[in-house]
Amino acid sequence: MSDNDGKKTLGLRGGARPGNVKQSFSHGRTKNVVVETKRKRVVVPKPGASKPSGGATPSGDPSRRPAGISDAEMARRMKALQAAKARETEEAAQREAQEKAREEERARRRAEQEAKEREQREAEERARAKAEEEERQRKEAEEAAKRAAVAPAPEAPKAARSSASKPAPAATPRKQDREREQRGNRGKGRDDNRRSGKLTLGQATGGEGNRQRSMAAMKRKQERARQKAMGGTVEREKVIRDVQLPEAIMVSELANRMAERVADVVKSLMQMGMMVTQNQTIDADTAELIIEEFGHKVTRVSDSDVEDVIKEAEDSEDDLQPRPPVITIMGHVDHGKTSLLDAIRDARVVAGEAGGITQHIGAYQVKTDGGTTLSFLDTPGHAAFTSMRSRGAQVTDIVVLVVAADDAVMPQTIEAINHAKAAGVPMIVAINKVDKPDANPDKVRTDLLQHEVIVEKMSGEVQDVEVSAITGQGLDELLEAIALQSEILELKANPDRAAQGAVIEAQLDVGRGPVATVLVQNGTLRQGDIFVVGEQYGKVRALINDKGERVKEAGPSVPVEVLGLNGTPEAGDVLNVTETEAQAREIAAYREQAAKDKRAAAGAATTLEQLMQKAKEDENVTELPILMKADVQGSAEAIVQAMEKIGNDEVRVRVLHSGVGAITETDVGLAEASGAPILGFNVRANASARNTANQKGVEIRYYSVIYDLVDDVKAAASGLLSAEIREKFIGYAEIREVFKVTGVGKVAGCLVTEGVARRSAGVRLLRDNVVIHEGTLKTLKRFKDEVAEVQSGQECGMAFENYDDIRAGDVIEIFEREEVTRTLD
Repeated sequence: MSDNDGKKTLGLRGGARPGNVKQSFSHGRTKNVVVETKRKRVVVPKPGASKPSGGATPSGDPSRRPAGISDAEMARRMKALQAAKARETEEAAQREAQEKAREEERARRRAEQEAKEREQREAEERARAKAEEEERQRKEAEEAAKRAAVAPAPEAPKAARSSASKPAPAATPRKQDREREQRGNRGKGRDDNRRSGKLTLGQATGGEGNRQRSMAAMKRKQERARQKAMGGTVEREKVIRDVQLPEAIMVSELANRMAERVADVVKSLMQMGMMVTQNQTIDADTAELIIEEFGHKVTRVSDSDVEDVIKEAEDSEDDLQPRPPVITIMGHVDHGKTSLLDAIRDARVVAGEAGGITQHIGAYQVKTDGGTTLSFLDTPGHAAFTSMRSRGAQVTDIVVLVVAADDAVMPQTIEAINHAKAAGVPMIVAINKVDKPDANPDKVRTDLLQHEVIVEKMSGEVQDVEVSAITGQGLDELLEAIALQSEILELKANPDRAAQGAVIEAQLDVGRGPVATVLVQNGTLRQGDIFVVGEQYGKVRALINDKGERVKEAGPSVPVEVLGLNGTPEAGDVLNVTETEAQAREIAAYREQAAKDKRAAAGAATTLEQLMQKAKEDENVTELPILMKADVQGSAEAIVQAMEKIGNDEVRVRVLHSGVGAITETDVGLAEASGAPILGFNVRANASARNTANQKGVEIRYYSVIYDLVDDVKAAASGLLSAEIREKFIGYAEIREVFKVTGVGKVAGCLVTEGVARRSAGVRLLRDNVVIHEGTLKTLKRFKDEVAEVQSGQECGMAFENYDDIRAGDVIEIFEREEVTRTLD
């Protein structure tokens, strides 16, 4: 190589003499530039190359700085070099940290997977060992059974020795398969179970499979540890328990009542031949055998025993105190019952009733001028409220029968008399409206004799008082008669016991919820008491008397409104105070189930013949479905009973649903599905229900008087009756001669013997007084003209529609049909 190939001449500033420049190559890249001068040999570093070793900075040493580079440029290059080295160091540290984190994550995953595989292997080994142990035990049992059944042969020992002399296999095939499966499962599912190594609450508490050990199991474990520490096993004393056994019980519940293990109970049942689980129910006889086998005592109980906690306790004579009498006002509609009570109470109740009649049972307490306290029940007089009047008689002490002097005894007066006699309570007759000019009190007394009610003025024992609710005549005598009768009865009650009462009325109030009007019969009902009433239960939140005032307690014969029920009870249900809410809830649940079973049994057919007969009857009956909502429970029940009486063998009214409270969207949905109208008695539909009814075309009708409701439903049911077809005979004709007419057929020459013959009427052909044909006339002619009718005594020609078998001497019966609209009585 020549000097010109490896050297370059550089022009140096300051008049430097040219020197030789040498380049060194490494794989085609220039590393350093060597400048040779006469003074000194200088090495110029390539930009981006590493700094020369020795610790001296070229910028600080002008003699080592490359030629042609200023101090500022050299400083900038050094700073850039240092920054690049710092970035390179930082990136290297980050890469090292990331690699370390990935290595730790891989190690953690490997550990988790190995732990999981180890658990799986252990579980499989345990299961396999258990299966092998069971198989071995089964084989041993079979061998033992065979040895016991069959005597051993003489060659058996020799066979045993020959089998014992055989060498054992090195490894069973099952073990080899298990090892291959374990090797194949390694490394699988590592990423699918990343959280398998997390510590859970169940694992921390020692539970296996996220199940925590029960307290009884922990106690047994501690007992075993204590016995082991004492150096021996100590037999625990058997605890004999009295087990209450109902008619049917679940296996787990039976084990719980005996305080025995469920597995032991199930094992005993299996030994008896019953393959059951802990969630199955067994009968009382089988459970009794199990209880006796475990050494416990059996106490048979029934579901109805839950009501034993509310059985009445006998009150001693020392605890009884006088109580106010309960008087029920009864009588016919518009005989002045409520007006008479208004005069006594000096109030205006009639103004608040729709149509001037009482729609509900009202309970009031009145204090007379003499200081006597009286509790009055005002019952409606309409026939639809018979059941409500019956309940009024059941809770009453004295019945005041109101009879109008100008109207005498009416049908509902007779019903009131029957209710009072059935209840066995004394009766006082109040002859009202004696101030009217046409009043005749003696006629009332005479009419009462027909119903075995003999008043004192007729030499009887029933008190009678002539009163006038308008003028106030006879009111003092009536109150005196009531006070006298109550003194004779000597009414007493114990106010210091748990309260018991009867529900007079119940309703669903929008702001207060279910509200029941209760007449306390015995004991004292206090705020905060827990009670059960019928199928409902609750806790007394508030007590409101007849004046609308809140009271803390209510004693015997005091009517109050009770708030705090969980549902609306039936009018007539009995209220009983219980000790705990659990008792009340259990009693209510039992009564609800009993009522449901009773309804199901009443509606179910017991035999196939009854089922077919019921289906046949339903096919022949047209139903009018309705939905009914009322303001109070008593009104709803009375209206339902009135609806059941409407109808006959062809048409009947079916109440799909009846309830208390406002009409809701649920009611509209049910009405739409069944095509039934909704009847509201003293209630209205809410906004959403009205909108839904308008959209779906459901009819909602509102009523405030029960007369209108019953009449409208009766009219609607009458519209479902098929019209009655009646036949009216209008004439007879006798065939004198039969003619054959071309294109017409046989024509009868007739003489109208009675009535009239009409072209539009129906005819019957009689031969020897036997009907042989019924149809219509094809033609009716008088001479050659077609006529509409022919009078009696005239001759005419008749031809039958689609019938030609006519003879001389036959009689034609002419009649007309008319439809008569039917109505329900």
